[in-house]
Amino acid sequence: MSTLAVEVYPLAQDVTFDDSSLTVVLLDGHSISAPLLWFPRLLNATVIEREHWEFLGDDEGIHWPDIDEDLSVAGLLKGRR
Repeated sequence: MSTLAVEVYPLAQDVTFDDSSLTVVLLDGHSISAPLLWFPRLLNATVIEREHWEFLGDDEGIHWPDIDEDLSVAGLLKGRR
């Protein structure tokens, strides 16, 4: 008898910022926070540019069109800068 391995991909629900960090809220209720220092484009962006984001794919990533920045939820979970 074989078992089917099911891969679960973390999906984003919301993105917020404070003065020093980015927080991504996941559909399962978890939150991921990372320092803005890891992402120079976001750190140097205006508040309006930071707040103008959109989901990529099936909510597996986040894109900021005004500053051409993309982040994957899986990458954030792994601590990738």
